[in-house]
Amino acid sequence: MLLPLFEYLNKLDFPGAGMFHYITFRSAFAFIIALFIATSVGKRIIMTLQLKQVGETIRDLDLEGQMSKKGTPTMGGIIILLAILVPALLLTKLNNVYIILLLISTVLLAGIGFTDDYIKVFKKDKEGLHGKFKIVGQVIIGLVVGCVLYLSPAVVIRENVEIFRNDQVQAVQYKADEVKSTKTTIPFIKNNNLDYAAMFKGLGEHKQLAGWLFFIAVTIFIVCAVSNGANLTDGQDGLATGSSAIIGVVLVILAYVSSNLQWASYLNIMYIPGSEELVVFMAGFIGATIGFLWFNAYPAQVFMGDTGSLMLGGVIAVVSIIIRKELLIPIFCCLFFVESLSVLAQRFYFKYTKKRTGVGMRIFKMAPLHHHFQKPGNAGIQALIQRPIQVIPESKIVVRFWIVGLILAVLAIATLKMR
Repeated sequence: MLLPLFEYLNKLDFPGAGMFHYITFRSAFAFIIALFIATSVGKRIIMTLQLKQVGETIRDLDLEGQMSKKGTPTMGGIIILLAILVPALLLTKLNNVYIILLLISTVLLAGIGFTDDYIKVFKKDKEGLHGKFKIVGQVIIGLVVGCVLYLSPAVVIRENVEIFRNDQVQAVQYKADEVKSTKTTIPFIKNNNLDYAAMFKGLGEHKQLAGWLFFIAVTIFIVCAVSNGANLTDGQDGLATGSSAIIGVVLVILAYVSSNLQWASYLNIMYIPGSEELVVFMAGFIGATIGFLWFNAYPAQVFMGDTGSLMLGGVIAVVSIIIRKELLIPIFCCLFFVESLSVLAQRFYFKYTKKRTGVGMRIFKMAPLHHHFQKPGNAGIQALIQRPIQVIPESKIVVRFWIVGLILAVLAIATLKMR
């Protein structure tokens, strides 16, 4: 909204108005605004939630310090939502297809989470929104994202072409035309462009359509997987918030190099016109999560609830798909996937052993994985993995998960040169 104003002021030679043309300036400004909103407005929202007694209902799982969280305000994802939307609306180009798509996805995913939190808090139903309705909502959002990226003429790339001499890459050039493409980036591989359509060569002239349909299916899966992964990770104070902030930094870097022709050429990756606006959006995302962490760090004054966790995971998924780095998600979102896999493996193994022996066994003392470390090894739980024997304090678990997340973030960025 501010861009047209400053473009007009720039024409009038107003001092400093030209700064808004720079992505770095707008991104820094978005970060500051988001951080300010999350910390200042967030405090008032927390007070309002406390007055309305919007407190978390805690199930007694015999975890250290767990029952002390009872009554802590939840639905704090509203704070993150506001802190993301305001700088995005003020500082991005609102006619950019990627920004429109992100705004819609952010609001819709927050809406699904808000509905779940509302049922839990106000309807006193601990189960919240039924799981199948959550999945249906996520599938619809993933379908919308995939279809827009398929149908919109503004969604184009300029493919990188390697110039060889004596079997060595001497230069990277870009095709003159901006084209729609089903290509994405593969990490760790020299010729790192994978064309989904190439998987359907047997379909002849229909392979491109099949490639796009497969791309849409991949988009739906990623949106569901990452948003649910973030939701499962949100089980300890600051864990999902801090992890999302780290991932946000990775996506800012990846979006910036993908939208800058010089950096894209240097790193030999495809150039994606228009994706520079994602840098501004994700800078606000980082500011929002860090600002929320001010209140969400141990001991938490507020929980984000599904309103925040589903939204954070969804934003991460959509941005990754837009910049064609979805195959890097298993690296920089590894924590989310490990948390999800720990739950799936726990349930599968319990059902399998109960069917075979009549007694259900577990792999972990408790799932998701972060709760495994809060149970002592002598808790009387029949689990394959009993270590650690001693309970690890929640704050230490969270910080250690953050450290692992930082290592994975560095690895994800390093893949740009590890080919």
